[in-house]
Amino acid sequence: REYSKNEKLSLTDVADQIKQGLYNRIVVMVGAGISTDSGIPDFRSPTSGLYSKLQEYSLPYPEAIFDLSYYLHEPHAFLRLSKELLPGRHLPNAAHYFLRLLNDKGILLRLYTQNIDGLERVAGIPAEKLVEAHGSFSSATCTMCLKEYPGKTFYDAVVESQVPHCSSCGGLIKPDIVFFGEQLPARFFLHLTDFPSADLLIVMGTSLEPRVLINRANVGPFLDTSDGLNVVELGEVTSGVKHFVQLLGWEGELEEIEKSSKEM
Repeated sequence: REYSKNEKLSLTDVADQIKQGLYNRIVVMVGAGISTDSGIPDFRSPTSGLYSKLQEYSLPYPEAIFDLSYYLHEPHAFLRLSKELLPGRHLPNAAHYFLRLLNDKGILLRLYTQNIDGLERVAGIPAEKLVEAHGSFSSATCTMCLKEYPGKTFYDAVVESQVPHCSSCGGLIKPDIVFFGEQLPARFFLHLTDFPSADLLIVMGTSLEPRVLINRANVGPFLDTSDGLNVVELGEVTSGVKHFVQLLGWEGELEEIEKSSKEM
């Protein structure tokens, strides 16, 4: 069935259409809000966001923590922050495993994430389905000679409170996450083909412009309620996801994935 903009589409409608097999090329875009229940702060929440807690790093301005020129001259602030973000310190939550369910059911076209915590990988999203728009800690590169390193090289140095230096030239090693002023990874431009072919866009935990919004606050075009084809589910992201999963009738499958992952 085709819906007009004058009709009000509900989350139940979207769930029913997924169950009917009407959506099988779903693109999902996620932000920091999906990882807060895993213990990772988002960036811009006024009291709990990452930028609100950076006073201890004595930064000239909050964004300096991800500024390449600042990192090259004063790497210790980012290295200290990295200890909190490194893979292995946090576990995926229901939101990540919901994304895994979409993939397991063969209806996930692509997952675009702004996050650098790697929890999508941990949850079992295969690399070919994943676009880490801001990079990840899974690999690293020398900032001088561009020698490539496995992420473990950076990881080991950070855990030991050491500054990671290149074994070839002595330059500073940086994880392959995108700092301010750097180009996005080449894989990000898959959106040029992904989005025209997608039949549903879901955005969670961020303020981008989605078709289905599962977010703590109403944002962007969703403040205009005249477009009935946009669906909003406000509140904590994991609670919204669990409600959506309930509407889909996937509760048992989600619980099984979570249980099996914890036993690994």
